[in-house]
Amino acid sequence: MLTKIFFVRHAQPEHAWDDDRTRPLTAEGISDSDFVTEVLRDKKIDIFYSSPYRRSIDTIQKTADLFSMEIHLDERLREREKGPNGNNLGMFQKRWADHEYHEDGGESIAMVQKRNIESLHEIIDKNSGKNIVVGTHGTALSSIINYHIPEFGCDDFLRIIDWMPYILEMDFDGRRLVSMAELGHIEKEFKGKSRADKAGGRG
Repeated sequence: MLTKIFFVRHAQPEHAWDDDRTRPLTAEGISDSDFVTEVLRDKKIDIFYSSPYRRSIDTIQKTADLFSMEIHLDERLREREKGPNGNNLGMFQKRWADHEYHEDGGESIAMVQKRNIESLHEIIDKNSGKNIVVGTHGTALSSIINYHIPEFGCDDFLRIIDWMPYILEMDFDGRRLVSMAELGHIEKEFKGKSRADKAGGRG
C-alpha cells in the first residue's frame, strides 16, 4: 500500500515581518488557505505534520480543523536558515550550483535537505500506507524533490517560487518515490520585484 504525502507550501506571508519563525500570513494568504482545504477535503487524511513556522501551520490549520486533527510540529521541517545578505540572486545561484555552499550564518541546500529528509523518512516509517499532510516551505520542499529527482534545480525552483500556497502529492512505496503530481497552486507576485530579483528570498 502506498503512503501518500500532500506537501503544502505555505500561502502568502507578510514579507516585511522581520522574524522568520513568527511571520504571519497576509489577509490574502489567510483567505487562500481555503484553497488548500478545498483540494484536500476528499483525500481521507490520516495525520498532519508541519514546520513549526507560523505561516506553514496557519496555511493547513483550517484543513486540520476540518478533519478534527492536531498538527504535529517537527523542527527539522523548517525553512532554510538565512545569514546576512543571503537572499539575493547571486547567492541563490551559488547555493543551487553547489549544494554545500552557504553564506556565513546560513544553511546550504545540503543542510536543509539532510534534516528535511530525516524527518520525511521518519514520517513515512511511522505512517506507512496512510495519507499525510506536511506543511512546508519553498526551499525545504525543493530540497526534498531534489533528493528524489536530482535533476530538479534552479529553473524548477524558479517555476514554483511564486506559488503560495502550492500543493504537491508524492506517493511512496516504503521510502521510494513512485509518483508525483501537482494538485494546485495560487500565484502571488512580489510587488515591485522581478522574478530574478526575488528568487533568493522566498521560503
